Amino acid sequence: MLVKALGETIKKRRKELSITQPHLAELANVSTNTLYKLERGQGNPSLDVLNKLAEVLGMELTMKVKKQWTMDNG
Repeated sequence: MLVKALGETIKKRRKELSITQPHLAELANVSTNTLYKLERGQGNPSLDVLNKLAEVLGMELTMKVKKQWTMDNG
């Protein structure tokens, strides 16, 4: 589900900026096929790929912690 949401977010931002998939792939130095798959919610993109795309799109990756982990959880 996370990859699908990421793909939708990237696609929406790309369209807001009027950038084609091939152009975004070129700007981010990732394969067009990788971008196609990501926007369709397929595949397992690396953090490197996500960072490259986010940089070109003027976005940033953030991580949220759902629950604080303690020694009692183990």
